[in-house]
This record gives sequence, structure tokens and C-alpha cells, in this order.
Amino acid sequence: MKDTHERKVELPLRWPSPRLNIVLVEPRIPPNTGNIARLCAATGTTLHLVGPLGFRLDDADLKRAGLDYWSSVDVKTYDNWKIFSDQVITPETRMHLLSTAGKKSCYDVAYAPGDYLLFGSETDGLPEVLLEQYPEAIIQIPIRTDHVRSLNLATASGIVLYEALRQINLGES
Repeated sequence: MKDTHERKVELPLRWPSPRLNIVLVEPRIPPNTGNIARLCAATGTTLHLVGPLGFRLDDADLKRAGLDYWSSVDVKTYDNWKIFSDQVITPETRMHLLSTAGKKSCYDVAYAPGDYLLFGSETDGLPEVLLEQYPEAIIQIPIRTDHVRSLNLATASGIVLYEALRQINLGES
């Protein structure tokens, strides 16, 4: 008897260009950043690390989590938000700020190549000043808040990045 629930899923064989961008603002836990770096290597996504960081870039746990993929990651570092903002943000920059305080789901956003996906530290999330400055850009990942406060930073990054890639690849078909 044939399984009637079986579906063929065709995966895209190319990644959109220009790249997407993951921005970690003041990350604290080296293995999370290392896992996100590995995600970026797998997808051709640029990783922006905005300080102050809660670790050194030569941290063994950071390197271990990223395995031997670090040479495949386009990593850009900034000492603080002002430097990142001055160097990267223009009136045309499309940003999506991930926060549990978001009112709009990450699945209700139309992503485009070149977008910036911003994530805050594991302990504090994005700085309040950013949330106040860009209220229209705040989105969230739907979760059962009666059971957990938030998702792991690396998990959240993967969810939103792959949703953005899925949308962009579908749009290019």
C-alpha cells in the first residue's frame, strides 16, 4: 500500500545573490556564535559581529562550534553599534530585528536579497534603543511563551535565515 502522505520536495540548488546578512549584536556565548558561523558558511550568508562581544574571536569554544568552516565564512566585526550603523546602514538598508517583543511573525515578512537579520545577545536580546529606533522592523518567531521565554540564538538564526532563503528562492523560480 502506497503512503498517500508522501510528497516529493524539490530543494533549490542555488543560493540567492546578493547574500543575506546575519547581525549578532553583543553576543555572549561563544558556541552559539560558532554555530551561527557554520550556518553562514553553509548558506553563503555574511556574519556581522557587533561588539562588545562576550568572548574573544580566538576563543576555543567559538572555533570548535564553527568546526573547520571558518575560512568559508565572510565575517565582519565592529566594535560597537555606532560603527556598524555608520558603515552599513543607509536609507535603503532592509533590516529585520528579532525580538520576543515583536508583534509581527517572521513568517509574515517578505524577505529580499541583501536583507539584514538582527539578533541580540542571549541574555538581553537587542538593545532597547534599537527596538525604539526601528519599531516597524521588529519581528518574532512564534513560540509557546507559556512554556519558554525564547529560543536559543543559533536556533532562532537558522529558522529565520532559512525562511528568508526559502522565500527568495521561490521568488526566483
